[in-house]
Parts: sequence; C-alpha cells; structure tokens
Amino acid sequence: MNELPPYVPLICGVLVILIPMMWLIGTYNGLVRIGNFVRESWAGIDTELKRRYDLIPNLVETVKGYAAHERQVLEAVVQARNRAAASNGSPQSQARDENEFVGALRQLFAVVEGYPNLKASANFLALQRELVNTEDRIQAARRFYNANVRDLNTRIQVFPSNLVASMFNFNGAEYFEIESAIERTAPQVKMNTQS
Repeated sequence: MNELPPYVPLICGVLVILIPMMWLIGTYNGLVRIGNFVRESWAGIDTELKRRYDLIPNLVETVKGYAAHERQVLEAVVQARNRAAASNGSPQSQARDENEFVGALRQLFAVVEGYPNLKASANFLALQRELVNTEDRIQAARRFYNANVRDLNTRIQVFPSNLVASMFNFNGAEYFEIESAIERTAPQVKMNTQS
C-alpha cells in the first residue's frame, strides 16, 4: 500500500482553513463593494435633484413675469423646493419631500395652462425642456439606485452571505420610492412648439 507523503495532510489542513477564509474575505469585500455602489448611486440621485432645484427659481421668475397674481402657487413651489432641497434624511423622508415638491410643480403647470403667452415664451419653453430632461435623469438615477439597493439587500438576506453581513453589522438600504401611483410620474410638462 502506498503511503501519502507527509506534506499532503499539511496541505489539506491549510486548504481547510484557507478556503473558508477566502470565501469570508470575498463575501465581505462583495458586501463592501455593493454598499459603495448604493452610496454612489444615491449621490447620482442627489446631483440630479439639485439640478432640478436649481432650475425652479428661474422657472418661478419666468412665470411670475406673466402670472404675478398667482403668488400663492408660486410661493408654494418655492417653499416646497426649499424643503426638498434641505432634506438630507433617509430616502423615505426625502421621497416625502419630493412628493410635496412634485405636487407643487403640478399646480404651477396647471396655472401656466391659463397663460398662452407664457406657454409660448422662448425662455419658458427652454426651462420646460431642461426640466423634462432633468426628470428623465432623476428617473434613471432612481432606477440605478434602487437596483443597487436590491442587490445589497439580497446579499445581506441570503444564506450564507447573511452570516458575514451579521458578523460585520452590514445593514440593508431603503429604496427611494414615490408613495402613490399618481406621484410616480414626472410632472406633466407640455411642450408647445409653436412660437
């Protein structure tokens, strides 16, 4: 009978320790990587929201020139914008502020419908285009963020990576969701191509 060389049990012992260690390190690094993707994608949403917030004062000023007596609606938009811009809480709390802001924007665009000269203004049309573009970018950033949150939460919840997640206190992330189906759509901005 052939005897095994003396180093074979040593190699087997090293492999028994090394393979689980490599798995633990790989799983930990994967969780860190996905967590960083979540933070990076949230920064993308934040950038696009700030872009929208920067457009609103110009939009309000343009509307103010044509519809000065709609002061209450204009003030509501400015206040909602300021609250949303100052919101730095969780994605859920920020989504609540965004819902309020989008509602105020809808009121503003409902007011604009009554002013044909404003709807035909080149400045207003340019701002509308920018807002539509920004809304599309926010929607894309939101989808990217929520996909990363899904991946992180799945890795934290499934076996056996949930063992590593609990050992190193990895926590799931919140989705950035709009609360009602009506508010899931971008503000209705009608493009008037006639001048």
